[in-house]
Amino acid sequence: MIRVLVAEDSVTVRELLVQILESEPDIRVVGQAKNGVEAVELAARLKPDLITMDVHMPLLDGFEATKEIMVQAPTPIIIVSSSGSHREVELSLNAMRSGALLVLEKPDNPRSERYDGRREQFLAMVKAMSKVKVVRRWASRESRAKPVVGPRRIGGGPLRLVAVAASTGGPAALQRILGDLPGDFPAPILVVQHIARGFVPGLADWLSASSDLRVKVAEHGEPLLAHAVYLAPDDRHLGASQEGRILVVDAPPVSGFRPSGTYLFESAARAFGAALAAVILTGMGSDGVEGLKTVKAAHGRVIAQDEATSVVYGMPGEAAAAGVVDAILPLEEIGPRLAAMTRSGADAHANPDR
Repeated sequence: MIRVLVAEDSVTVRELLVQILESEPDIRVVGQAKNGVEAVELAARLKPDLITMDVHMPLLDGFEATKEIMVQAPTPIIIVSSSGSHREVELSLNAMRSGALLVLEKPDNPRSERYDGRREQFLAMVKAMSKVKVVRRWASRESRAKPVVGPRRIGGGPLRLVAVAASTGGPAALQRILGDLPGDFPAPILVVQHIARGFVPGLADWLSASSDLRVKVAEHGEPLLAHAVYLAPDDRHLGASQEGRILVVDAPPVSGFRPSGTYLFESAARAFGAALAAVILTGMGSDGVEGLKTVKAAHGRVIAQDEATSVVYGMPGEAAAAGVVDAILPLEEIGPRLAAMTRSGADAHANPDR
């Protein structure tokens, strides 16, 4: 039985969430909080398996409540939010940085044609996220990260493009990596981040605020420029052309994903070959792994985030198991490693123990 605490100040939305959750025989709502202070108190007292958290609540908003819970009673948290305002998106993303696992859209009216799909996604994520082992703070994870044995060098010529795929826990990981890169980082960066519809523009603004690089939502046909990061837009695949331009396409989903990390890696590998570095970050499932096989066949370089710093070691773990990874690194080492690769054309600064 999955025990869930629902934190939501709107009575209507709270009742709808409870109704959805308790429609499943293996889920039970053990508590309801109408503000952030109650959410913190109930989390400590009830010790639920998972918390659904609104971001706009009285007394203590969802961001501050998440921070307190992750200190006092670490619990898997799903942010349930609308994407209507910049402030809503910022609070949601900051809550993810503080330890929340992912953000989902609030359910539509049950009479909406989108209701069934969102309901099924919501229940699937509740079941999956309830199994995630969380710790008190992201920084705590990093401080305990241990080196993972890997190749001493990642060979290859000059780096001309970086392609990144991430899912659960990805926004905070991206923020760390981009913040570690210098403002004159010469290789364009393409990013597929699985996130709730409507949050990509806010994610771009949020990442820009903590990085010296320009971060924007990708547009079809625009040139790939240095010092820039391009995020896949909602429900569109992201890729690169041999002419150095961005591809944003409405092709069929790949293994259920659009945008897809596999589509990105395959497209980038065909266009840039050995001049590509592919990075696969924290996330559920195996999206991107098939695409990394194309990267390796084209002599590109592959970096995976390690298990200790991953919120969910699904995507990077599957990539490592498939034998398509050149280096497995703690999150805090990925940015510096990419910067070193652009300076030397090879991984000259790799730790000799790796």
